[in-house]
Amino acid sequence: MTAVLEAPVTAPGVERAVTRELFVPVAVSPSVVRRAAGRLRWPLGIYTTPAVLAVLWQVASKVGWLSANLAPAPTVILHAGWELYQRGELVPSVETSLGRAGVGLAIGLVIGVNAGIVGGLLRSGEYLFNGVFQILHTIPLLAILPLMIVWFGIGELNKVLLIAFGAAVPMYLNLFAAIRGVDHRLVEMARSAGAGRLRLIRRVLLPGALPGFLVGLRFSLGYSVLGLVAAELVNADQGIGFLINRAQTYQQTDQVFFGLMIYAVLGLTADQIVRVLERVLLAWRPSYEAS
Repeated sequence: MTAVLEAPVTAPGVERAVTRELFVPVAVSPSVVRRAAGRLRWPLGIYTTPAVLAVLWQVASKVGWLSANLAPAPTVILHAGWELYQRGELVPSVETSLGRAGVGLAIGLVIGVNAGIVGGLLRSGEYLFNGVFQILHTIPLLAILPLMIVWFGIGELNKVLLIAFGAAVPMYLNLFAAIRGVDHRLVEMARSAGAGRLRLIRRVLLPGALPGFLVGLRFSLGYSVLGLVAAELVNADQGIGFLINRAQTYQQTDQVFFGLMIYAVLGLTADQIVRVLERVLLAWRPSYEAS
């Protein structure tokens, strides 16, 4: 008797369906796609746009679209900075400017932070400081520069105080608004839990005002750089502003651009410092993450 082996019966179309299922592509999360696209589009992060503009600037200079007298190529500007470094002028000038900015910023922050805390916590502090700082807020740095020269001459004190003025005003305004903007429900909750005034300030008001403080710090750093520029471009015998003024006198446009580039780097570095502080000090606060 011959045994008959029967092949397994498969319904029509089932084999094709199974084969198709084996090659179904794996679904990818939209957030993964967005992150990957973001990495492709912005390889240098916030530095991508400046880098692209620098490349376009270089190309436009090479093909002759930009005159060297108006805007030298980035490579020419960097070469001018290298010449200043080789002559021993760049490093002392940068150190002098950083010293001025650091001292002025420290003085301005001490004044702005203390006045902001007193004004934010006390009604009498508001009456004492708020009107003065609101008036100072409307006065541009360049407008107060002639008065600084009349009062303090053209020495270092004039430059340091101008930088301190630029740093103190935004710090006070932002810190004052941040303290007054703390959610009153948190204050009432802390009081109902038996927190005294000192504990309320330390555990509720100051932590709640920390985001506003960092905003004020960002503005203070930026305005301190502006104050440094304004102070050094008038009767300075040292610093980055002195190099710019000298280059302007001898029509060395490449050195003028290099000095401006240093100021720009200082401003960008200050912003990055605040960004790092925000990530460290505000890690407890959930915030919106841009897609």
